[in-house]
Order: sequence, then C-alpha cells, then structure tokens
Amino acid sequence: MAKIGDTCTFCGRNRREVSLMINGISGAICGDCAQQAYEIVKEQMKSQKSDLGFSKADLPKPEDIKAFLDQYIIGQDDAKRYLSVSVYNHYKRLLQEKTSDDVEIEKSNIIMVGTTGTGKTLMARTIAKLLHVPFAIVDATVLTQAGYVGEDIESILTRLLQAADYDVDAAERGIVFIDEIDKIARKGDNPSITRDVSGEGVQQGLLKLLEGSVVNVPPQGGRKHPEQKMIPVDTKNILFICGGAFDGIEKKIAQRLNTRVVGYAAAKDTAQVDKNNLLKYITPADLKSFGLIPEIIGRLPILTYLNPLDRAALRRILTEPKNSIIKQYVKLFAMDGIELAFDEDVFEFIVDKALEFKLGARGLRSIVEAIMMDAMFTMPSTGGKSLHVTLAYAKEQFEKADVNRLQVS
Repeated sequence: MAKIGDTCTFCGRNRREVSLMINGISGAICGDCAQQAYEIVKEQMKSQKSDLGFSKADLPKPEDIKAFLDQYIIGQDDAKRYLSVSVYNHYKRLLQEKTSDDVEIEKSNIIMVGTTGTGKTLMARTIAKLLHVPFAIVDATVLTQAGYVGEDIESILTRLLQAADYDVDAAERGIVFIDEIDKIARKGDNPSITRDVSGEGVQQGLLKLLEGSVVNVPPQGGRKHPEQKMIPVDTKNILFICGGAFDGIEKKIAQRLNTRVVGYAAAKDTAQVDKNNLLKYITPADLKSFGLIPEIIGRLPILTYLNPLDRAALRRILTEPKNSIIKQYVKLFAMDGIELAFDEDVFEFIVDKALEFKLGARGLRSIVEAIMMDAMFTMPSTGGKSLHVTLAYAKEQFEKADVNRLQVS
C-alpha cells in the first residue's frame, strides 16, 4: 500500500510521474492538479464579481481615492479632486446595470496640464495602484503617423497588453497615461496641406483610441504587416489620462485674459488674476490655440491643472509622502545594516538647489543622489553601521558632483 504523499489525491499519479508533489496532512496534490485548481478558483471568483474584477461595493468613493492620493502626493488638491471624481465615474459607468431608459454614460478621459515635476505621472500611477488595474505609461514624443519612422499609435495598446500579461479583458478596463501630449501639438495655427508626421497626424490617429473602437494590435509591438497575428482590443472602456507641460501656454492664457492691456479699466478687470499661476485659468480654447485639434480636445472633456511647486511643497515632498525620497534612501541603507540620518538644514539645502535648477520634484532625487553617491559606493564594503549627513557634508559632496548637468538652460 502506497504511503500518504506518494500519490496525488486528485489524479492518482505517483511521485515518479509528476514534476512536483505538494504534501498535506492527509493527502497530496501534484503540480498539474494544483494549476488546474488555481484556474477553477480564479474562474469562480471572476463569476462572482463583475467583469471589472471588483463589485460596486468595492469601488472606492471619490473622497477615499483622494485620501489615498494624499498619502503619496503633496498638495495639488484641485487636480486630485478632478481625477478622483473622473475615475470614480468611469468605473461606476463600467459597473452600471442595463436599464430600459437607454441612457448611456460616456467615458470621461482626462487631460492634466502642469510644469515638469509637479506629479502628473505619479498621480496616474497611484490611481492604478489603488484600483489594481493594468496601467501603461506612453510617451507621445515617440509616436508618428502610420507609415513613418517611429512608433504607431497602436503601440500604446501593446504596452497596456504587456502590463496586463496579455489578458485582453483586463487590458480593456485598464488606464493609459499618455505623457508629453503637448509635444504632438500642431506646428502652425492653421491646418497644413503638408504632412505633420509627429504632430497633427498623431492627434488624428489618437482619435479612434480615445473615442472607443476595436483596434487590431500587434502583440509584440513594432510595425504591422499583413501576415502578422493581431489581437483585437476594444478601447471604449479604457480610461485615457493625458499630461503635458504645455510650455508657453501661459502667454496664450494671458492674452485671453488681457493681462497686458494698459488702462484703468483693464487694471480693474485683471486685479484678481493670479499672474504667478495662470494655469489655473486654462480652458479648452487655450489648448486649441496651443495646437491641439478641436476633435481631440472634445475627447478629453475633463481638463485640470497642477500648481507649480513652491518651497513649502518641495520641503514636504522630500520627507512626508509614504514613498518620499528620504524614506527611500533610509531604506536602501537599512538593507545594508546602515542607519542613515539627516540634519534638518540638509533638507533646506536640497530644496534651495531644487528651486535653483527648476526641475520640480524630480530635481530633488537628482540632488540627493549627488550627495549620497560616495557613501553608497564605499559604505557597503567598509562595514560602517551609521551615517549622519550634516550640512557641511552635503555641501562638500554636492560640489564634488557634476552639478552642471542638472541646470536647466
């Protein structure tokens, strides 16, 4: 008689016939049966929930979404509120039950405008982390009109498919963040009779994705060719979040607000305008004058802005969020058994340099990296147990680094 654990309780095969046998208290299961059991459980769980992967009761409310964003992103309350409501409405739309009133809720793609390093990408990535949906970041600058050197529009969906492990159903309810959307603005104010390969041509190609249509996607990316196997992806339930710095759009906002007009009446009208943050007055008309075509603006109905980061915001970003830069370096050193500590005036020094280089929150990491590079190189080998970073040490290390590469021209 075979011992318990020598044969699979489910299929009866013995240990020599299978590659893996998992023993339990009163039985055993082989690797093949364990895989089949996993697939059965996954299908059962899927049938108990909606196609979205979670029920309406599980969907976080807008205030809950904003509270989650607050843990990772400092400030930007207006953008967080817009984003939270838009995401909530989008997934509520996917969970709606069919009714007899024939009211169909359209999806609300989002466009965020803000200078570099203000948190546009981080905000979109954090939303995806909360909802556990596939998320892909695509840089619009590499996209070109079909048939030209560069990436096709469909490569956006290839990235999303890869993020979803080629689960088409999961990808069709994911989130795509299209960064640098301002870089595909039309090169001139008037439609050109010549090809605008990486500008208006890309915008025209994006229309079908943003609106919602079935797109044939090459599974490995790259160019399409007739004999290649394609994966059809329906984009009607994919949430598109676009972000861009729109450098120079403040001038167009100022012209519209008449902030430069001379005269008593003009001064009275513009007295309430915050000239240090004109982005808060942005409208779809400003995007059109910048070079986005009206059709694509219409498919990005939610327009929000991100405030430029002031000194207080940068100081908080450095240490307060869950994954703040300082906490990351403390953890990196702790993995080598090294206790890392900073003086408060070191943080002030880092913020001063970030403001000087005008790189937003991204500049903070570059500066901290320059300060910590020598210690990260030598301390894992020397066996030191602690490092206390003083202002003098920070200044010395920063001066040794090639800081000119951080300077914005």
